[in-house]
Amino acid sequence: MAKIIVVDDDPAIQALIKINLELQRHQVLTASDGVEGYALIQQEIPDLVILDVMMPNADGYTVCQRIRKNPATEHIPVLMLTALGVMEDKVKGFDVGADDYLVKPFELPELQVRVRALLRRSGQLPKSAATQDILSIGDITLIPENLEVKVHNRIVKLTPTEFEIMNCLVQNHHQAISLGKLLQDVWGYSPNDDVETIRVHVRHLRSKLEKVSEGKSYIETIYGGGYRLIPEGLAKKA
Repeated sequence: MAKIIVVDDDPAIQALIKINLELQRHQVLTASDGVEGYALIQQEIPDLVILDVMMPNADGYTVCQRIRKNPATEHIPVLMLTALGVMEDKVKGFDVGADDYLVKPFELPELQVRVRALLRRSGQLPKSAATQDILSIGDITLIPENLEVKVHNRIVKLTPTEFEIMNCLVQNHHQAISLGKLLQDVWGYSPNDDVETIRVHVRHLRSKLEKVSEGKSYIETIYGGGYRLIPEGLAKKA
């Protein structure tokens, strides 16, 4: 059983999600605006937050940013739940730290799948971290216990989602990993066309690595084929 906080100003959506997730034996707490929701998140430190975007007092983007900036809550998976289905809105959600994005109206089985996938990383180590020791290859060392990657003896702190992506790339180093495989391995489902989800998270991961890479790039884009990890790194193009 997980503790889940639902922040949504629509009472009907609140009730629908609460009843459905309680049937899955989760504890569900609710809030009706961004300020109330963030206060509840700080107080309860849940395993998962389901967060609407368009809300009074503070919108979901603002709340998500605050969650990520607070050391006590930065680890909590966030599922954005909103009527905004435009790709730019999804990208904005990922840029502020959301782990996944579900557009209203949604089917309850789809909500359940995404909640299960996120709870795999909620309040505990990712699945990969729970089953593997420290792994070194080339310039890269994964440290599952702390959700960190070491590059040239410099430590980079990763989110649970970024760590799962990095682990998948390390396990398949020098091989092209398709977007579909990454989505399946990391999120536990394979959307038909929502490849922007993985692209935004990989962009954030690549940016973190390159800040400590001593002029190298470690994640190579394979056009039409996904991504490939180069453990020894490649010189970044000028």
